[in-house]
Parts: sequence; structure tokens; C-alpha cells
Amino acid sequence: MQTLLIAVGSVIGYLIAYHTYGKWLARKIFQLNPQAVVPSVALNDDTDYVPTSRGVVFGHHFTSIAGTGPIVGPAIAIMWGWVPALLWVLLGSIFIGAVHDFGALVVSLRNRGQTVGDIAGRVLNPRVRMLFLSILLFGLWVVLAIFGLVIASVFKEFPESILPVWLQVPIAMTIGVWLHRKGAHLLVPSLIALTLMYLTVWLGAGCPGTVWEGGILGEWVRHVNGILKEWPLWLWTAVLLIYCYAASVMPVWILLQPRDYINSLQLISSLGLIVAALAVVGFVGVNGQPVEIVAPAVQWHPPNAPPMFPLLFITIACGAVSGFHCLVSSGTSSKQLRCETDAQFVGYGSMLTEGFLAVLVILAVSAGIGLGWPARFGELRGAELWSSVYADWRAAGGLQTTIGAFVVGSANFLEQIGIDRTMAKAIMGVLVASFAGTTLDTATRLQRYVVQELSRAVGEGVPAAAPLVRPLRNPHGATLFAVVSAVLLATVPLSNTIPLSAAWSGEISERAVEAAVQSKELPQDAAVRQILIEDLRTGGFTGLQAWMNLYTGKGGQLLWPLFGATNQLLAGLAFLVTTFWLWRRQKPVWFILLPTLFMLVMPAWALLVQLFGAGGWWSEGKHLLTFVGLVTLGLEVWMLLEAVLMWPRVRGVLEEALPPLPSRSVVATEAAATAPNC
Repeated sequence: MQTLLIAVGSVIGYLIAYHTYGKWLARKIFQLNPQAVVPSVALNDDTDYVPTSRGVVFGHHFTSIAGTGPIVGPAIAIMWGWVPALLWVLLGSIFIGAVHDFGALVVSLRNRGQTVGDIAGRVLNPRVRMLFLSILLFGLWVVLAIFGLVIASVFKEFPESILPVWLQVPIAMTIGVWLHRKGAHLLVPSLIALTLMYLTVWLGAGCPGTVWEGGILGEWVRHVNGILKEWPLWLWTAVLLIYCYAASVMPVWILLQPRDYINSLQLISSLGLIVAALAVVGFVGVNGQPVEIVAPAVQWHPPNAPPMFPLLFITIACGAVSGFHCLVSSGTSSKQLRCETDAQFVGYGSMLTEGFLAVLVILAVSAGIGLGWPARFGELRGAELWSSVYADWRAAGGLQTTIGAFVVGSANFLEQIGIDRTMAKAIMGVLVASFAGTTLDTATRLQRYVVQELSRAVGEGVPAAAPLVRPLRNPHGATLFAVVSAVLLATVPLSNTIPLSAAWSGEISERAVEAAVQSKELPQDAAVRQILIEDLRTGGFTGLQAWMNLYTGKGGQLLWPLFGATNQLLAGLAFLVTTFWLWRRQKPVWFILLPTLFMLVMPAWALLVQLFGAGGWWSEGKHLLTFVGLVTLGLEVWMLLEAVLMWPRVRGVLEEALPPLPSRSVVATEAAATAPNC
């Protein structure tokens, strides 16, 4: 019953917040106007700027901002206890995260859909524009590399998700053309798409519960899954990013919008299944016994874990607040809203929905996992099982463990409402891979925007460099640069504890693997380590393959420890832009000052702990992480100094106006101004 009360209480709290605080922001602070001409109308190009119904934009925005952040973050932070994790998710998403996303969306709407980095150059000063865009470029590089790795990891851990995820592409494109060309109502396409996607999940799981499960069809699916599961991480990462190149240069209505929308239907319905299972478990229990939260309420010092303060606030990122969200708000969603008043539903509402997802993750890994994880922990149950999964911060912090904990915990809940275990795991595996996939699609398009804006800024500031950066102003050139650089980051090894020469000659020894494990460059999990050792000891070409599996595809993972702090610093800097935008218009800023300061101080504090604390990067000789972390802190301090110097001089002084629209856009704007948009 405790799990059900937490879930229902969270829903009620989020609904109250949306209709009170969210409505106050929309009406009193941002003063949203249903008659305002939005960027999608004024600059409609049928590629990036496309007026779209709020339901479709909500689906795109929600699935893009969610990714695996609200899954991985809470699944790790649960080690400090489920109470601190739950409190930060609830309070952070309502008063910080949703305000951050909503503010970035509105500011972009009022600036022709520009990204928050471009807007910073006018709201603060041009130097800040370059600094901000440079931070965005680095952050998105890591996002592209790591989310490709996340999806590849899900495919290897849960091969049942491979077929459904890829079959979503033709389904989405068909729905996109249908809606865009025919102007069909959303209901029928939505029902068809949702039915087809659950059929693909059933097919990918090997047709469980039917006569086909043991027949030719089920065997063929399992055979294909087995082959694809053996693909190395680097190959999956490269394939995914190549797909993203094609997806990010297509018009948004062909793939980005429909895929995100139909994914949102599947994902929200899956969350609904979890809530239904929580209701059954809450009232009936499992085998007549109540389901209890087996994680500790508070655990101040988990084994080998960093301090709760400030690391809790960067470990749980997307479930409470995330700087990446400002890129989605100002990069893609602001170019698609057809009505300004839809911003509350999309910006504020999506973040609350993501917060609820994080709440369900906390329940899955604090209570659901106690029902069993036979594949890895045999007959262990309850608190003993939880303690085995979360025995050590380093062991529990891996992608496979954290994602697996959520998938298994939530699948345990779904079993209680009669869903076959294989099907339940497939549903949850597809949920994780789909979230990551939609974020990967959107991040590639966002990186294209950032590269284009940065190339324009460099060309304006350094005319001699213009010929070098001019190709990057083209959408295809910018996207190619974004994808190639991300593929290199994801696939080129950034460490070489076991020499390539040894791999080529087949001389990789068990001692060499153990040395790499001790250096923390290879997985700590004993079972995984033994598999690696057995692969490596075979020698010959297999030795080379093993070396590639160990080191390629790990570039983004090696830089991933930086992402938590830099991502949250980005949220603080985006808050800074919104604060200055309000300050210049003499609007109230008291409600946003505390979140701004919090999101500037906490990530910087956390980054300093990671750099120079006990077991920090500096003391462990992780020079790459140390260098990039110090540069990031330096850029933040520089931006803050610029902001402090500007603050007393800009109240009531509007920033420089944007240049006039092209003649074609002027005609479109005038036509739109005479007709209602909502």
C-alpha cells in the first residue's frame, strides 16, 4: 500500500502544481498570448519550423527530454535512500525543473525560435554567446556518444527490444505522412500506431503466450535476437548515429515528430500499466503478502559512494532538473508550437510527467526489485536482494545494473497483473531504448543547430576563418560534423591499458585484464570480468575483437562522469538567461533567483568534489577528466563575472532587436496575424 500511496500522492501533487504555480507563471509572469505570432508560423519552412498541434509537440518534447536520465539517475541515487531521492524529484521538478524548461521555451518563442545559447549573446553580451555555445557543443557531444552507448547496452542486455525499436521507424514515417499530407485527426492514427507498436514488442519477445512461441516464428525471432545481441557496442553506436544523421536532416514531420509522438503514447501507456500494477500490488499484495520498500529510507554513507551533498543533486538530473532540457525547449519545441499558450502544457507539463516517471523508477528499484532478479541473483529476495544489487557504489553505478534494476523491478510489478514475464521485460526494455532513441534523434538535430550558430558566430568574430566554417552553416555540413565527431568520440579508444599490439598478437593475459580492472577502466562486476577473461584468453583475431569490445565505444563513457555536473551547470546558465530576459523587461525575478543560484552553486560544488575530493580525478591521475572539468569551471566563472557586471546596468533596458525578417516571412507573419493560431 505504501508504494501505491506514493504514486497516487505524486500524481495529485503534480496536478495541483500544474494548475496553480504553472498557471501563475503562464498568466502573470510570461503573459502568454493566444494571438501571438509564433516562430513556426512566421518562419514556416516545412522542415524545422512547422506549426504542430500541442499533443504532437508534447509527445516530441516529453520523449526527448526524458531519455534514460530519469531512469539511470534515481536508480543510482537510491543508494542514499529512497526518501532523499523522492523529495528531490518532487520538489525539484515542480519548483526548479519545470520552471527551467518553461522559461527557456517562452524566451525562445519570443526570439524566433533561437536556441538559448544564441539568445544569451543578446540578453547578456556577445562574449557569453561564444562561451555558452562552446559548453553546449561539448555537452551534446557527450550526450550523443553516451546515449548511443546506452541503447547499445540495452540491446545487448535485453535483445527483445531490438526489433520493436527499429520497427518504430517505418510506423512513425507512415503516421507522419498520413497526418501531414492528409490532415487526419490524431485519434485513429494514434490507436493504430499504439496497437502496431505493442504487436512489435510481442513479436520481438518471441510471441510469448501463444502457439507461435515454440514454433518457427518464435525460433526465428530468438535466432535473430541472438545474432544482433552479439554485435559489439561500438558497431551499434556507429549504426545508431548514422541513422541519426538521416533523421536529423529530414523535415521534422517525417520522422522526428511522429516517432516521438507515437513513442510517447507507448511510453505513457507503459507507465499506466505500472500504476495499475501498483494498485493491484497495493490492495492484494504478492501471494497474500504486502509488497514493502526494501531500500533504506536514508543511508548517509553507502560503501565507496561520494557525499550525498552535493552529489545527489547532479546524480538525479532529468528527473528533477536538467540543462539538456533547455536545448530541447529552445532548439526544437519552440519551432513547432503553433500557439503560444501551449507552452505551459508542453514546457511545464512535460517536466512534471518526467518527474512522475522518476517517482515510478524509485518505486521499482526500492520495492519492485525485492520481488526477485533470478537471472543474476537466483533465489534472493527482499532486503537481502537489494543489498546485493547495491552492495557498492562502483558496482551499482554501471549502466547495465541501473537500467537492469529498473527493468526487472517494474517487470516484477507487471507480472502481478497477469503479463508474461518475458513480455513484461520486453515492454520495459523497449521503454528504456525508445526513451534513449528519441533523445538521440533530438540531440543530433540540436547539435546541428549549435554547430550552425557557432559557425556563424566564429565567422562574424574572425572574418579570416569564415571560409573554414562556412560549410558548417549548411544543415547537411553541420549534421555531418556533429555525427562524425560523435562517432569518433564514441568509437576511438581514449585509454590503452591493454596495448593494441598485444591484442593483435593474441597475447592478452588474465593478469593484464585484472590490471585493467584495478585501474577502474574495465567493469568491476566479477561475472562480466570472467567473461572478458575467457574471451581474451582465446588469442588470435578474437583477441583483437576483445580489445575493440573493451575499449572502442567507451569514449563517451570515459567522459560521462563530467556530464552530471556540466549538465546541471548548463541548467544554471539557462536560468541566468531567463532571469536577465525578465530583468530587462522589469518583470518579477524573485521566484527564479533562488533556483538560479542553487543550480549554479550545487553543480560547481559537485564538480570540485569530483575533481579534488577523496578518490577524485586529480588524485587518481585522470588527466582528461581533470582538464575538461577545470575548463568547464573556468567558463562558468567567466560567464558569472560577465553577468554580475551587466546586472546593475540592464534593468528596463531591452536587448538589441533581431534583424528584420526576410520578405517571405513578413508576408507569412502578416497573414498569420489576421487569423487565430489556437
